[in-house]
Amino acid sequence: MKNKRLLMMAAATLLMAGAVSAQTDEWKSFSYIEAQGGVQLTPTHASVSKLITPTAALSFGHYFSPVVGARLHVNAWQSKAGFKDLDQYYKWKYITPDLDLMLNLSNLFSKSNNHALNVILLGGIGLNYAWDNDELADLNVPVQRIPLAWKDNHLSHNLRAGLRLETNMSKPIGVSLELNANSLDDRFNSKTTHDNDDWMFTAMLGLNIRLGHKKAEPVYVTRIETVIDTILVDEPETIKVKEQRPVTKEEKKSIKETIFFKIAQSDADKAQGTDEAIKQVADLMKTSDDAKFTVTGYADKGTGTPAINKVYAKKRAEDVANKLTKEHGIDAARLTTDSKGDTVQPFTENDKNRCVIITGEGTFKVTTYEEVEVEKTVTKKVQKTVTREVEVQERVK
Repeated sequence: MKNKRLLMMAAATLLMAGAVSAQTDEWKSFSYIEAQGGVQLTPTHASVSKLITPTAALSFGHYFSPVVGARLHVNAWQSKAGFKDLDQYYKWKYITPDLDLMLNLSNLFSKSNNHALNVILLGGIGLNYAWDNDELADLNVPVQRIPLAWKDNHLSHNLRAGLRLETNMSKPIGVSLELNANSLDDRFNSKTTHDNDDWMFTAMLGLNIRLGHKKAEPVYVTRIETVIDTILVDEPETIKVKEQRPVTKEEKKSIKETIFFKIAQSDADKAQGTDEAIKQVADLMKTSDDAKFTVTGYADKGTGTPAINKVYAKKRAEDVANKLTKEHGIDAARLTTDSKGDTVQPFTENDKNRCVIITGEGTFKVTTYEEVEVEKTVTKKVQKTVTREVEVQERVK
């Protein structure tokens, strides 16, 4: 009973809101027909995912003002209930004709009657006729669990409240999304819910055809109006700025670059940081005409044997030297390769001693940057006013 009172109060609110709505001069009433399809759910003590069934609807409606409309709505197809503990479910058919009142909230709270999307509140009352409940009779369910079971057919009241989203009503064809809550008597699903009404929830997509036009065409007159615009224009300006200019000079310097290898690895293509370190060395060598470089290979003392480590250290040095000559075009005569095996440990951390160290000394061309002040021409934005004449359309009231 509480559910009935709530839905009846919602319907009464719709009627009162519709009664006070104003109809504008621009707006014309129109009718429509709509077909909808979607899903419905009649909750019971069962798995919700197994209770969803298809539903369809057909309606004829009319809007009396921008805010208030009414429709005759017929919803039908199939409903489902069951018993989760028994894993048994049963279906029956139904049809629900309703008379609904519709309240366009978008127009109610806006001065404009033209919206890309309209939010519509609806409420109504009708009947529900159900039949074909044979699946319940075929189940092996104790009678006490279905005290309200019906066999041939069942007639019930239906109270409805819902919400619609509908596309622009000035167009001849529209699309809608509608969500409804329907309250029926307690016998609808054959199961008792402590003398409370059963609920049916529906979600449907609809396609509707509007008959007639919503708006009368307004009349406009054209007049000429002088407009003064403030615009921004670009004007040249000479300023002094400071720039960094490159300066190249020769200086005596030495380098030291390290390339690290993994255990039992000597291939320079796989070594960590190889490409970056070798490129730095090669770029630097190309700025010097006299620098000589030594490529020295090492092995860590913590793994392997001195004989094996000697081989790895030599192979590492040779691979790095080959990359310098073949990939970066460095003259092989400027390179000397050496191998220390594991007799020299340049680092205190054992794993770092699997490496190649490139050292060199000579005269190099070094580029530095110095700050100088120069004049530049730039543009700045200046405000100016321009006068123009425009045509203005004015609506005839």
